[in-house]
Amino acid sequence: MRMNAVRRQDSADHPGVTGTARVGRRTSALVRRLRPGDIAVIDHVDLDRTSAEALVEARAAAVVNLAPSTSGRYPNLGPQVLNAAGVPLIDVAHPDLLNKVTDGDRLRIDGGVIFRDGAELVSGVVLDSSTIAQSMADARTGMGSQLEAFTANAQEFIRRERGLLLDGDGVPEVTTKIAGRPVVVVMKGYDYRADLRGLRLYIKEQKPVLVGVGAGADVLLAAGHKPDLVVGDGETLSDKALRSGAEVVLHHGHGTHPMGEDRFERMGVRAVLFAASGTSEDAAMLLAANRGADPVVAVGSHATLVEFLDKGRSTMASTFITRLRLGPTLVDAKSVQRLYRSPIRTWQVLLVALIGLIAVLVAVAATPVGQPWWQDIQDQLGQLWGQLS
Repeated sequence: MRMNAVRRQDSADHPGVTGTARVGRRTSALVRRLRPGDIAVIDHVDLDRTSAEALVEARAAAVVNLAPSTSGRYPNLGPQVLNAAGVPLIDVAHPDLLNKVTDGDRLRIDGGVIFRDGAELVSGVVLDSSTIAQSMADARTGMGSQLEAFTANAQEFIRRERGLLLDGDGVPEVTTKIAGRPVVVVMKGYDYRADLRGLRLYIKEQKPVLVGVGAGADVLLAAGHKPDLVVGDGETLSDKALRSGAEVVLHHGHGTHPMGEDRFERMGVRAVLFAASGTSEDAAMLLAANRGADPVVAVGSHATLVEFLDKGRSTMASTFITRLRLGPTLVDAKSVQRLYRSPIRTWQVLLVALIGLIAVLVAVAATPVGQPWWQDIQDQLGQLWGQLS
């Protein structure tokens, strides 16, 4: 396996990967605390591509997963992403390890063995390229049952949120003007960087409402855009996003206390509450659609069945139904890039301008006033050439 650039060896007597442990059950929240060279200790069944890319972006030295990184239900994409980036992934069948390892512990991983303070703590299995390939092949047989579960979850979401889907029941009022305007909803998901780069011209010319979902708000800020709305819970919305001046929509499930509401109050941030099943991505899209957005452009969202299943959560069925609800109003960012590509290139504009300038100079030189001027230019050019030669 290719070694990651941030991996270290204390000495020849202590080989392997050494780093500070960062522990968390929710990978999306954990990556925000990771620093380059840290070892991520997670509890994530069927590690998905988006979470794996976030771990790579955070420059984790290694990932210790206390749950099966591939359970066999379907061919999830996360282990391949880590392997391609050279980040060791170790599966450890020891769920109690979360209680034994705390943030700040110094860990060393040699093969599948994990050490703390020089003592062996637990051993696991290193998922290399051959192991991952075999797991993917085995997991393809589980696609059928997973699809059945996906369908059942979709039916349950329709039953539970019929009023929201059909009549917009529970959609909050926001001060941001949305009706009749295009809306770009940004998630930190699949190909989000390329999608957002491809929309630069569209955003510049159309001035859409920019909505950041969870870490998608940070994606917009990092790209130099100011979000108009941020949607998420207390764990996914950063302090920077909350202080960006955007209107905040705090999404939470039915019958649950809004996560992070007390944190918002301490920061002096007023949030609009939106109680709905499913994900914050669904909430943002339903909010935009019910407030008259046209169109809704999705950045970093899911497009294929494997991508929906790869999230590894029953709530992904809600995203599928939400897409059906929006219908033709919802457009994928990649489609907008293809349709909104400017047919005129910068070099073409410069060439036309140069040709026009030459034409003007020739026309002026042909006039009685311009002939002496043109002759003077020729004489000066001749003198300059003589000096150079």
